[in-house]
Amino acid sequence: MYRIYLVEDEEHLRGVLAAYLEKEGWQVRSFADGTSARSAISERPDLWVLDIMLPGVDGYQLMREIKADQPAQPVIFISARDADIDRIIGLELGSDDYLAKPFLPRELVIRTRKLLERVYAGHSSGMMPAMLERRPRLNVAPYWIDEQARTVTDKDGSKVDLTSKEFELLLYLVSHHGQVLEREQVLRAVWGIDYFGTDRVVDDLVRRLRRKLPELRLETVYGYGYRMVKA
Repeated sequence: MYRIYLVEDEEHLRGVLAAYLEKEGWQVRSFADGTSARSAISERPDLWVLDIMLPGVDGYQLMREIKADQPAQPVIFISARDADIDRIIGLELGSDDYLAKPFLPRELVIRTRKLLERVYAGHSSGMMPAMLERRPRLNVAPYWIDEQARTVTDKDGSKVDLTSKEFELLLYLVSHHGQVLEREQVLRAVWGIDYFGTDRVVDDLVRRLRRKLPELRLETVYGYGYRMVKA
């Protein structure tokens, strides 16, 4: 499952784009400004979608830092400013594609899919070998998550056995840290858009995950869904 980090300061547009991308079965983490996105560069998602005009750190600077961390990191630039100038600067900085506002959300989905297919062709894990070797483990205190090996260890270094769905749910929750996730949203991300059944399977999977990771800070938002919070 591909991880896409979306940086867009317009709240409504950010929500619409995230919804369209998530419908494709991708994990989407959204940021409203460049400063908060900067702190996630080391997580190395599979693709970044960056607005150029952002509060705090702008898209150009964010792009420079992303490429400094991982030159092969795929990036799509979006902007409402002068298309020719932004496109040229974006390409010089290493962007892989460019969209000028206004655009249809479906166009972003199509361009994203084609870029992912082009960059990760032949790599079923969704990551290029060089990026896999450098991706750090994720720390969700007191647990450590190794995405490449698909393993979880506790504070004593003991491995916690998770099923594939439990692991995918954990990654999805972690990638949306602090966000309230609707059950239907989780269902699409973990089971896929073609799943037909009740969203209560989400509650069952969450119960199993909590039982195996009792110190996981996962809140229930009654009548809605779940939210991962800081330890």
